[in-house]
Amino acid sequence: MGKGGDFSQIHVLVLPLLTQGHINPVLQFAKRLASKGLQVSLITFCGNKSLEIRDNSSVKLEPVFDDLGADSVMEKSIDDYLDRLEAVVTFRLPQIIDKLGMSKSENTASCLVYDSALPWALDIAKQQGVYGAEFFTFSCAVSTIYYNLHEGLLKVPIVEPCTFMAGLPLLRPHDLPSFISDIGAYPTLTHLLTNQFSSFKKADWVFFNTFTSLENEVINWMAYQRPIKTIGPTVPSKYLENRVDDDDDYGVHLFKPEIDICANWLNSKKTGSVVYVSFESLAAPGEDQMEELAMGLKRSGRNFLWVVRESEQKKIPANFIEETSEKGLVVSWSPQLEVLGHKAVGCFMSHCGWNSMMEALSLGVPMVAPPHWTDQTTNAKFIADVWRVGIRAEIDGEGIIGKEEIERCIREVMDGDQSEEMKRNAMNWKKSATDAVSEGGSSENNIIEFIAQLTCNNHISKPQA
Repeated sequence: MGKGGDFSQIHVLVLPLLTQGHINPVLQFAKRLASKGLQVSLITFCGNKSLEIRDNSSVKLEPVFDDLGADSVMEKSIDDYLDRLEAVVTFRLPQIIDKLGMSKSENTASCLVYDSALPWALDIAKQQGVYGAEFFTFSCAVSTIYYNLHEGLLKVPIVEPCTFMAGLPLLRPHDLPSFISDIGAYPTLTHLLTNQFSSFKKADWVFFNTFTSLENEVINWMAYQRPIKTIGPTVPSKYLENRVDDDDDYGVHLFKPEIDICANWLNSKKTGSVVYVSFESLAAPGEDQMEELAMGLKRSGRNFLWVVRESEQKKIPANFIEETSEKGLVVSWSPQLEVLGHKAVGCFMSHCGWNSMMEALSLGVPMVAPPHWTDQTTNAKFIADVWRVGIRAEIDGEGIIGKEEIERCIREVMDGDQSEEMKRNAMNWKKSATDAVSEGGSSENNIIEFIAQLTCNNHISKPQA
């Protein structure tokens, strides 16, 4: 990828929220910027040894040594974790900015790219004389729903059978993010997700991890609220246009992937014969749901590769692994992109957080979506009814997705009446994703425009330290 100029005086510092679905996209965006010749640094929290980071020469690491490692997200209450995160970053971020010389010269443009869940970081950047760019890791559709809630355009609790918002399809209550459809159940997280718009109109740039053709109508509506830039999909270049050197992996793992075990097993299976089952890094299904999922996989008669974290494996039914050893493989963590890109995989079953879903779309893999909470319910709506690349698994009256429903969904996606259409649509979106980040594509052009604006240093006033 050509650099197109000397941007070595531009420094971009990236601040992610420490979960896999937030780290991966901002790190990939950082790599894209570094490939253009910018100096790019990623703030990491290294207090936890389970966080594995592969040193990438294009993106420098700025470690903050504290008790904010990967397990802290699960061990602490969300309130305690977020309070501690804000306190640590407020103290350390000015030190890092000063160390990197980001605010010392009027002739040097510098920018902090911060996760939208951390809107208070913008004030710190401005105080240090540094530009600020907000990065949304959710889809534009889901972000628009939260924006409507923040602006008072969406009234809760939801009482109507369908909700209309500009740029979006009609949404039933169970299509809305769980923090809205079940308002009051998650007060801290609901506040976190609506409050991300407190800096939306003050940030110098706003980035969305999506691409224009995927969410065209809602992107156009959001662009009326303020200028935004789509820069996705933020998937390693190897799986798209292969124009960024040595970009074949995210380089960050909250858990150690079992690479060789997965690869050897997949190589023994026929093309398109495997159901890959992997839920989010924080997901913890109950024992009843785990049993139904296990029985559904068994009843489907398909080969399956099932990712179950070590802490969750005690919920797998007794003797299940032994009884399905000819058809299935259970691992504690997998190299997800390598698995999704393997010819043996014909279907991806996931809660469909945005990052996982973007990976599947970028690799042309149809999906079974059993949404659990947060944005997953809205993502499932788009998977099944808008992009038509998969099917949504429905819960029963007890809040469980039963074994019969799991079996039905797998069979429908793998070889049902609509399976060929789903596969064609998935491959079409793969092409669109690749086009977006290729030369002349919408996301590539937006990145180039951002760099040009930062280089010219004249589209906005220089922040005052």
